[in-house]
Amino acid sequence: MNYYSLNKQAPNSSFKDAVVKGIAPDKGLYFPEQITPLPKAFFDNIDHLTHTEIAFEAIKQFVSPEIPDAVLKTIVEETLSFEFPVVNLNENISTLELFHGPTMAFKDVGARFMARCLGYFNKNNNREVTVLVATSGDTGGAVANGFLGVKGVNVVILYPSGKVSDIQEMQLTTLGQNIKALEVNGTFDDCQDMVKTAFLDEELTSQMQLTSANSINVARWLPQLFYFMFAYKQLHKKHKNIVFSVPSGNFGNICAGMMAQKLGLPINHFVASNNANNVVTRYLISQLYEPKPSIQTISNAMDVGAPSNFIRIQEIYKNNFESLKENLTSYSYSDEETKAAMLEMYTNYNYVADPHGAVGYLGCKDYLKNNPSAHCVFLETAHPTKFLDVVEDVIKEKQPLPEQIQAVMGKDKVSVVISTYNELKSFLLK
Repeated sequence: MNYYSLNKQAPNSSFKDAVVKGIAPDKGLYFPEQITPLPKAFFDNIDHLTHTEIAFEAIKQFVSPEIPDAVLKTIVEETLSFEFPVVNLNENISTLELFHGPTMAFKDVGARFMARCLGYFNKNNNREVTVLVATSGDTGGAVANGFLGVKGVNVVILYPSGKVSDIQEMQLTTLGQNIKALEVNGTFDDCQDMVKTAFLDEELTSQMQLTSANSINVARWLPQLFYFMFAYKQLHKKHKNIVFSVPSGNFGNICAGMMAQKLGLPINHFVASNNANNVVTRYLISQLYEPKPSIQTISNAMDVGAPSNFIRIQEIYKNNFESLKENLTSYSYSDEETKAAMLEMYTNYNYVADPHGAVGYLGCKDYLKNNPSAHCVFLETAHPTKFLDVVEDVIKEKQPLPEQIQAVMGKDKVSVVISTYNELKSFLLK
C-alpha cells in the first residue's frame, strides 16, 4: 500500500516511510491510496473470528507487503493482549470500554501497534529514531509505555503544564530509560505546533530522524478501527441500527471508525461528541471550519482547538459536505453538563464513567431523541480513576486504584520545562 499527502505536493510514500516520516514533506497528513472493502462474508462470519483474526484481516491491506503476514500476526496479537468489553446501560445505550490496556486508555492500541511496527522497521538500522509526540492527556502515557525499551528509538513527549491529570502526568514522566518528558508552558495546541514545526525544520531533520506518534501517524491512527469491529461482533445479533458516539478531540478515533465503515463494517452513523472545544460541531452547522485556541476543560484529552485528523475525514467523504453530514452528527457540552451525566450514569446504572465517556454518553442521548430505533454505543476512552479528583467529587464515592495506576503512584516525576520552539530544538540537538 502506498500513501499520499493530503496537501498533494509531496511524492507518494510506502507504509514504512509514512510511519518513519510521520508527516509528509509538504506538511500534509498521509492517507492510503485505496481502501478495498472486506468481503461481506467476513462480517457475516465475524462471530467465529478472534480479535487477532479480525484485526489482521482489517489492517493487512494497509501494511502489505512491507510487513510479512507472520510478523503482522505477531504484532497484532501482542497489541491486543487485553479485553474490549461492551457494557449495556439500557436498551438503547451501551459503552465500549477501551481502558483495559497497560495505561488504561484507548490509545494503548495505536501506540502498541506503532511501536512494534517501528521496532520491526528499525531492527537492522543503526540510526536512532526519535519519536516526537504532543499529548493532551492519554497519548503521552500510551506512547511512553508502548515504546519503553524499544531498540534504537528515543521518545520525547510534550505536554501542557497543569493541563493533564496528575495520573496522566505520572504515566509519562516516571518511566525513564528512552522516554523524556517536556513540560510546555502553554496549551496542547502549542505542543502540537512545536512538533509540526520540528518536522519541517531542515536543520533539525538533517541531523536526526524524527517521527510522530500522534494520530497524525498512520500506524497510530489506523489500528483504532479494530475495536469498532470488536463492538460490532458483540452487538450485531441483537441490534441492527448501530451508532457510535465518539468523544472527539483530534478526531483520529472517529476517523478510524469511519475507515472501518469504508471497509464494510455495518455502522449506521457517527456522533462526534465535543466539549467546549467544538470546532466541528460549529462546522456542521455553518459549513465554516474555523479552528480556535483550545479551552481547558475537565475532559482534557479533547481540549483541541485545531483537530489534525479532520482533514482525513473530509478526504474520506471527498470534501462533500452533504455526504459527510449524512453520516456525522456533532454536539458540544459544558463541564457542568458533563458532571451531571457522570452522576446520572452512577445513580441510574451504577456505572462510573470518566469525563470523556460522559461527553460520549450525552451525545448518545441527544442523537436518540430523533432516532429512537438506534442503538448508540459511546466510547469510554479512559479509566475513571485517571481523573480521580473529578470523578470522586461528582459521585461522592472513593474509587479503588487499579494495578496499572498504582504502579506509577509515588514515583519521582522527571520533566524539563520549556516555553518556546527554540528550547525544544536545543533539547533535541543535545
